[in-house]
Amino acid sequence: MTTSLHERAAALILDAFLDYNARFSDITRRAKRRFERRDWKYVQVDANARGDLYDVCLKETLGRLELLAEERLRSRAFWAATRDALAQRVEPMLDREFPKTFFNSLSRRRFHTAGVAADIEFVDLHSEPTTGIVDAVDLHRYEVADGMRRVCARILADFPFANGYADIKACVGAIARSLRDRLQHRHASGLQSIELIPVPFFRERRAYLVGRAVSERGHLPVVIALVSTPQGVMADAVLTEVEQLSQLFSYARSYFHADLPTVADIVVFLSALMPHKPIDELFTLLGRVKQGKTERYRHLFRHLQRHADERLVRADGARGMVMAVFTPRDYPLVFKVIRDRFAYPKDIGRRQVEEKYRLVFRHDRIGRLLDAQEFRHLHFRRDQFDADMLEELLDECAEAVSLQGDQVLVRHCYVQRRLRPMNLFVREASAADALRAMLDYGQSIKDLARSNVFPGDLLLKNFGISRGGRAIFYDYDELCLLDDCRFRSLPEAREEDETRPLEEWLTVREGDVFPEMFPRFLGVPAHLRDALVEAHGEIFDAVWWRRTQAELAEGRYLDVAPYTDLAKLMHTHKPD
Repeated sequence: MTTSLHERAAALILDAFLDYNARFSDITRRAKRRFERRDWKYVQVDANARGDLYDVCLKETLGRLELLAEERLRSRAFWAATRDALAQRVEPMLDREFPKTFFNSLSRRRFHTAGVAADIEFVDLHSEPTTGIVDAVDLHRYEVADGMRRVCARILADFPFANGYADIKACVGAIARSLRDRLQHRHASGLQSIELIPVPFFRERRAYLVGRAVSERGHLPVVIALVSTPQGVMADAVLTEVEQLSQLFSYARSYFHADLPTVADIVVFLSALMPHKPIDELFTLLGRVKQGKTERYRHLFRHLQRHADERLVRADGARGMVMAVFTPRDYPLVFKVIRDRFAYPKDIGRRQVEEKYRLVFRHDRIGRLLDAQEFRHLHFRRDQFDADMLEELLDECAEAVSLQGDQVLVRHCYVQRRLRPMNLFVREASAADALRAMLDYGQSIKDLARSNVFPGDLLLKNFGISRGGRAIFYDYDELCLLDDCRFRSLPEAREEDETRPLEEWLTVREGDVFPEMFPRFLGVPAHLRDALVEAHGEIFDAVWWRRTQAELAEGRYLDVAPYTDLAKLMHTHKPD
């Protein structure tokens, strides 16, 4: 029997997706070798190559489809039939939603689709990529009855590295003591086993063994963090708290490299340990960015459909000079749309703003830069917008926003998790919470500097406070690398200058930064400013910034661990 053209096209698309998946895995597997060899300069290269791979494969696949289908490629009926044929082919796959998303990307790129084209896409807002999956497909299981030290020895034996463990007895002992202290006193005799995902998770300069402790009372997370030293691999920390795991899998961190045979079941596994975390973020953090975007879109518009009274309103906080920001009143996302023109003193354009967001996407976000997903051609119901917000978008963002009947088309925007703007948080919070936020704000600036990032605008309105109380930077139009800054101390004013405005006697060139001036613009009560200066006074000192620049230029790695010192083991070795 002759195979129809659309069936051959479906086979071609599935083959192309599987080729993408294999190439994705090839890059991901390199993370283990990079870790073993401490080949750090190529870690970010691999991360960027993996991020670029999807678009490369889409372009290749469209070329192959054009050779196969020729003029039929312009037919929507052809695409609809190909979609149905592909659905049958992928039905047995556990990760069947991935090739469906790949098909949608091809379709949207071919037809430049605005909104949703239900006739030639997989659209079902009610489908879930994890439907029917109750747990991870495969886990390493270790019975605690064998003794914690023996369990830990078996764990490290099951996760070997080419450079070996520097002192495996010390590692086993430290991990066993930590697990006994943190788990057994909470579960007493009820602790039954430890179960680990059989693939290490790599990110930046660390590897993680991720799993759970199983007891009669339920599950708790267990993560063993490893570092690679010149002497070999060492255990660095043990995480057993949900908040610790949430910080590790934060939306302000870069994506993991974990060579997983299947993904949806691991998302189910992780979601059970962090039930508050949306599954779209878990897909994204596992490097499946397009699937993460698909799930974010699906969940948002399902919410908008189910809640007819939902309103799209102006996001809380100061009105931005570069972005117009709206948010569903009852859903924790914000949509940031670039304005057509920027008010003084902003002297950049749309292209430069997009480059800043691209820089953040490709940079190590170290838990302090909020992930921003780029969306195009989104349709919203006009009647769900607050009138003032819609007027602002149509008047000031006309290049990106327009009306199409009863729909509002947003041609381009960035979508982020909604955080409480820090300038509002410190006014609303208790004195203790406001103080903690200010101190973490200071730490966040240090962390960013150590990752070669200068936020540019340190005003509190550009930082948000997460559910866990962390200060996270989210406004990128003035962000730059430390390399682009010239940190200067304020010169001593002459007597005749003391009564003149600063700008009249201080010469400032592009790239000049005067850290001593930062406290003047914080806009917080004196006791909070004084506490910040006492705890983190270095960030107001040009000498500290220049020293940090010099250390980075020398190739030194200024470690920013994704966990606190409380999680670290006694024999901690910093990654070199």
